[in-house]
Amino acid sequence: MVSSTALAKKRGSSGGFFKELKDNWALFAMLLPGLIVLLINNYLPMFGVVIAFKRYRFHGDFFTSLIKSDWVGFKNFTFFFNTPQAFEVTRNTILYNLVFIVLGLIIPVFLAIGLNELLNKRLAKLYQSIMFLPYFLSWVVVSYLAYSFLSMENGYVNRSIITALGGAKVNWYAEPKYWPFILTFFQLWKYTGYNAVVYLAAIAGIDSEYYEAAAIDGATRWQQIRHITVPMLQPIMIIMTLLAVGRIFNADFGLFFNVPKDSGTLYSVTDVIDTYVFRALRNSNSVGMAAAAGFYQAVVGCITVFTANYIVKKIDSDRSLF
Repeated sequence: MVSSTALAKKRGSSGGFFKELKDNWALFAMLLPGLIVLLINNYLPMFGVVIAFKRYRFHGDFFTSLIKSDWVGFKNFTFFFNTPQAFEVTRNTILYNLVFIVLGLIIPVFLAIGLNELLNKRLAKLYQSIMFLPYFLSWVVVSYLAYSFLSMENGYVNRSIITALGGAKVNWYAEPKYWPFILTFFQLWKYTGYNAVVYLAAIAGIDSEYYEAAAIDGATRWQQIRHITVPMLQPIMIIMTLLAVGRIFNADFGLFFNVPKDSGTLYSVTDVIDTYVFRALRNSNSVGMAAAAGFYQAVVGCITVFTANYIVKKIDSDRSLF
């Protein structure tokens, strides 16, 4: 008797890709527009990484400039790593993202479980909508919202809280020590609702028979959460964490540029790789050095996500991303 695995291999090798294309041409046709967009937006621009190895000078259009610019090898990288900001922006990017990953995992999971446990489902929907709303606000809007709270003269915090309690006004935009907490707060405020909805959808997909069987066995709601809900959420938690780890060298430009109002006195705690690249390109017009910083960011981020996925795969291959 021929095994099912052997039959599957025989079927897979008999036709190959072209037979699959012929049999499912409609599905491939539906895939084509998305594939074209992916190639144009994600893969064609990758040829621009050569700018990081050139002394880019303008010679008319972009492609002519790219060809005629002189090769400088790793000089752009050397210049970037020799600047005092290189360590600072890398440190800030990594530390902020580590905090965002940890808190962005724990808080949304707790909120999702809490919303799921509410007996009044209409009230749960209302809370869910309220938490989800900040996700649709741009960082420009959020920056002005933050300014309305933190402005030294007319800000709500200074006017209605600090001075009302007899304290002196704080110039928030000139005090770096407060901004790690302020940036973390606004990042969580904006994205926690979105992440909670993702986990809430995963909870909704858990078979209710698990909870019914646990209730029959006398398990309390806390025991059901601990032994059913949380273990069932682990795969999506791992995937979300791996995706976040892949962006650990990518900071949210809008958060770190708009919310602190690009205040120079706050650069020590608000400057990250993305804002540094933007300022390098805007102020010094050094396209090659900015490209080198961006290339360094992309390569290290790619290595990080492959390393994290490898570790997860070694622990439990079924829960790895690829």
